[in-house]
Amino acid sequence: MRPNIKIVPALAALASTGVCAASLNDVCTSAFARTALPSPSFYQGITIDNSSIVATAVYNTSVSAQVMFPDATFDYCNITFTYSHDGRDDKVALSYWLPAPKNFKHRFLSTGGGGYLISSGSGSLPGGVMYGAVAGTTDAGFGSLTTNFNEVYLLANGTPNYQNLYMFGYQAIHEMSVLGKEFTRLFYEMNQTKLYSYYQGKSSLHVPAKMQTDHSIGCSEGGRDGWSQIQRFADQWDGAVVGAPAFRFAFQQVQHAYSDIVEQTMNYFPPPCELEKILNETTKACDSLDGKVDGVVARTDLCKIHFDISDIIGTPYSCAAASVPMSFPSHPAWPAQNGTVSAKGVAVAEKIIEGLRDSKGRQVYLSYQPSAQFVDAFTQYNVNTSEFELWPSDFAAAFVLPFLQQANQTSFDNLTGVTYDTLKDWIYQGWQEYADTLHTTWPDLTPFHEAGGKILHYHGESDFSIPTASSVHYRESVRKVMYPHLSYNASNNALNDWYRLYLIPGAGHCDVNPYQPNGPFPQTNLAVLIDWVEKGKKPETLNSTVLQGEHLGENRQVCAWPLRPRWRGGGEMECEYDQRSVDQWQVELDAFKMPVY
Repeated sequence: MRPNIKIVPALAALASTGVCAASLNDVCTSAFARTALPSPSFYQGITIDNSSIVATAVYNTSVSAQVMFPDATFDYCNITFTYSHDGRDDKVALSYWLPAPKNFKHRFLSTGGGGYLISSGSGSLPGGVMYGAVAGTTDAGFGSLTTNFNEVYLLANGTPNYQNLYMFGYQAIHEMSVLGKEFTRLFYEMNQTKLYSYYQGKSSLHVPAKMQTDHSIGCSEGGRDGWSQIQRFADQWDGAVVGAPAFRFAFQQVQHAYSDIVEQTMNYFPPPCELEKILNETTKACDSLDGKVDGVVARTDLCKIHFDISDIIGTPYSCAAASVPMSFPSHPAWPAQNGTVSAKGVAVAEKIIEGLRDSKGRQVYLSYQPSAQFVDAFTQYNVNTSEFELWPSDFAAAFVLPFLQQANQTSFDNLTGVTYDTLKDWIYQGWQEYADTLHTTWPDLTPFHEAGGKILHYHGESDFSIPTASSVHYRESVRKVMYPHLSYNASNNALNDWYRLYLIPGAGHCDVNPYQPNGPFPQTNLAVLIDWVEKGKKPETLNSTVLQGEHLGENRQVCAWPLRPRWRGGGEMECEYDQRSVDQWQVELDAFKMPVY
């Protein structure tokens, strides 16, 4: 039922003709939108500010050159309003883009953020409207859509703001979704008609300096946002697209400092050009391991087995001076570099790929695949000493300093005295303190499965920010917990009926990869999910497209885990089971007595 709000005469005509027959201009008004606000009793503890609603009609909007969704042109109504939590002095802003009534397909899309943002602003919303869905986002009460959570986590006295922690952890996305779905039903007068509800995450530009790229389009926090709901609210969505999720939060954030500690421990700070040469030679050596030479490393597992980085010691490298090097605009300028790949440089690369181990040799966490850029290991040039030196990770600092040490800063002064065991201790502390809010790896998804939900989980195989193995490790946890009495193959088949993981060949951090330009990217994930949910078309392979380079526009299909790609003679790709591959992805984190899901 609609709230008891007086309808002005101009709205009376709409009531007689029906919203779906109305034009966007008819319904995209603050007055009409106000009649569709959920009633005061709809969500206990929340009060919507009816006077805050603003509606703006936008026509003929075009989006293009995006990796998360295809090009499109559409009209929409941008509706914003605020609400507060009873008993708290807060104000949470919501924004929804609504399709024109004739284009509405009975769908709702929740979106998330990236880095330490709860929202990607308007960056994700077109991906819903183009498919006939109302798309929503929230500022979680942080003051704006561009306010980072770590900026509002500590109070003035240095103590945590736990309400903001809960909002970032899971509460804000949930409230935006529940309120948005009810608003959608009332706005389009759906009555008992089924409203399909989805999630797709996409991150934004506001990430710490050492993680920025020229594309700056990702899904990492957006992926964690999605899992925060799947694991808690079983019937909130019919399906979710989750990409390279930044779950296992303390592990993930602290490991950004691991490459720095490798360099500090080994007392070698490789020139960025040397790391770039190691990357390029690795790509060249491992390209053909999937049976096709195309400049894409689709089998990083076999790369670990067959390629020895030490083989390239002595290989010459040369890079011109650059003010914005390696496609990372925040990286300090570097001078021209010439040299040969050194044994020390190779040792640093090998240690990084091995992953964090403590002083007793026990595995603490996972690391990047061999074909990923060494972003965390980037060094900076000191013009006074004419040498490269440590460039501490801001992403790690943005977690360690505010969240573990309650220090109101997001950059390390230095990492003096920090060891591998220090990183382990930071991880363990963060794991304990944020297990119920930010960790987000609860493995029992039975309620979501029993509610009929579908999950499309993807991860770039050359991700340089979140280890690809992180997604494999979580899915394996879900498989073992939910199907403990089935064989490996049988449990994978059962899980694949409703939760499928795809490792995207050559893709970087939720984006295309300039170092492997012929790699595909799954640009139509939401359309694939819609077909799975609404038509029962299970994606045996994931539809992807080459979005750059000489093969621009070509279609590719990506195998569902645990199957791996193999190109046969005649140019046909098969998805095969390879036990060697499966074994390469299984890493036991034996540094902890607690199971790490």
